[in-house]
Amino acid sequence: MLNFWDASWGLDERQCPCDVYFAEYLEQKSVKGASIFHFGTGSHHILALRNAQIGANNAILGITASPGEYEAYVKLLIENPRLGATYKAYFGDIYQLDPRLLPGFDYVTNFHACEFRTEKNDAYGALTDLEMTLVLADKIKPGGEMHFYTGSDGYQKTLAVIDSLKAQRGFADTGTYKTLRILTKPR
Repeated sequence: MLNFWDASWGLDERQCPCDVYFAEYLEQKSVKGASIFHFGTGSHHILALRNAQIGANNAILGITASPGEYEAYVKLLIENPRLGATYKAYFGDIYQLDPRLLPGFDYVTNFHACEFRTEKNDAYGALTDLEMTLVLADKIKPGGEMHFYTGSDGYQKTLAVIDSLKAQRGFADTGTYKTLRILTKPR
């Protein structure tokens, strides 16, 4: 059976502000027309909504393992069909990413690394957190960024993933934005 999240995450900036901070970061940098992979859409889908509100025209591909969050996405598109032009979300296990199905990205959010993978994923040969991160890293364009959330429940375990990302793919720490840690792919 698929390891999925049997809950839905509404927007609670006090507990998990990473999506809001990432949207702010993109706005402050005046990022427009970029391609973004977003791990963990939340039922709020705030990243896509903010992108549309400011007319940034960024193309966002999101993934959720929550049926409730996916249902919220479907409802959102029914009510806001124009949003579907630049925002696609799909239901699935992030640990089953197939690089052949992914385009190149300018930005990747990996806020929830090391939070959800369990032995249930092993039953169907799912990737590890490091393998998933490397698949995404390989899809980032030169000079592109991967963002991590330092307030994540899994952040302490994610530190080893980050060290491996730097050692194996040459990513460099290039700053922070509030509680986001930014790593950049070499050019």
